Amino acid sequence: MIRNYLFILFICPIVLLGQVKEIPLTVSLFNESTAIPFTRFFTTPIHPGIQMGTEFNYRLHEHTRLFQTANISYFYHDHLEQGIGLNTELGYSYRFGLGIEVSGLIGVGYLHTFTTEQEFTLVNGHYIHTPDKGNTRMTPSLSFDIGYNLLKAEKDSPQIFIRYQSWAEYPFSPDFIPIMSHINLHLGAKFFIDIADAK
Repeated sequence: MIRNYLFILFICPIVLLGQVKEIPLTVSLFNESTAIPFTRFFTTPIHPGIQMGTEFNYRLHEHTRLFQTANISYFYHDHLEQGIGLNTELGYSYRFGLGIEVSGLIGVGYLHTFTTEQEFTLVNGHYIHTPDKGNTRMTPSLSFDIGYNLLKAEKDSPQIFIRYQSWAEYPFSPDFIPIMSHINLHLGAKFFIDIADAK
């Protein structure tokens, strides 16, 4: 009996810790712009942004993959707004033999924006400065990317990628511009980290 307790106390945790699972993480820097999608590729001036996320596979075959992403992002557009967003995308990718992988993704998300300029409200004939509580938006998106797997023989290979992301901000200004369209051009990397599997 004592041996059984010792096994549970000392051996089982070691075995469980030895079971690790690889989780993909993606990090990208991007240039955001207000533009009609697919009319321009790279725009100036640069409005910087950063995105971090993960993904998991629904189906994985030798060359194809159906997957879901979950991301958090931030961008700063001078003289317009800054935004913090959460989004998810359903993606399909095809991997060629040379390690090159192309993907298409369709997504939806939530964005909270704050103006980058001061706001004033007319009260009793005078303009007073008012704090910006931000605005909530829906953000449908359509993206395409091309990546290169650094270890082309491995399915869980680190990857560098370029992603062209078109997305809309709704509602933007209901009585003026109901929908604002955007383009993000991402330069990013995907890598894997090991975590202990709870199973």
